[in-house]
Amino acid sequence: MKKKVIEDNPKKERKVTSGPIRDKERTKARMIAAVGKVIQKKGYHALNGPNIALECGLNKALIWNYFGGLDQLVEAYMAQKDFWQLGDKGVLEQMISNPSSINISSLEELLQSQFNTFLKDKTKQKVIHWGLGEKTKALKNIAEKREMLGEELFKHIDARFENSENDLRATFAILVSSIYYMSLQAKSTGSTFFGIDINTEAGKQRIEKTIRKILEQTFTDVQR
Repeated sequence: MKKKVIEDNPKKERKVTSGPIRDKERTKARMIAAVGKVIQKKGYHALNGPNIALECGLNKALIWNYFGGLDQLVEAYMAQKDFWQLGDKGVLEQMISNPSSINISSLEELLQSQFNTFLKDKTKQKVIHWGLGEKTKALKNIAEKREMLGEELFKHIDARFENSENDLRATFAILVSSIYYMSLQAKSTGSTFFGIDINTEAGKQRIEKTIRKILEQTFTDVQR
């Protein structure tokens, strides 16, 4: 007679890799990714239900079932691509959660990260170009969220500049808008700007060095 084998350690339950919730999330991820692919291949003017559905191989009705509409789907994609919510999010969140860490170096890191991201991410370049040329609900919502995150950062810094003639908010506005424009111009035309080619490492380093100097000058009469 064979002895009955008693397992001391019963087999672990098999991890569930599918199901309504997981399948829905995967489908949503495919649709969000499809937005970026349509922008890359056809431009933002081609963002519509049929093109997105064709790109991800799904029924266009799912756009409304899962996101509530095309604007909401585009907004979900934009949230992943937005400056404050992409590679810089960790730096920004660290500064907000630990205000004492906010200094020239951390602010420089935030701006340099943005600069590098814009130069490398072609889809993001097209998205920013889109935002400059059209008004949409998705773009407006993303801009408002970006402003809210910016307020979270600057509310910890404003007091330092209360008695200073230097304006850090205005400085950031100029630096960020300059990064936007120079990156778009360099990548769309490949030409120089005031003789500086930021498509080259030497040109890029000149801009990065100057960003540092501008921040240092802005903080000249402010206690670090």
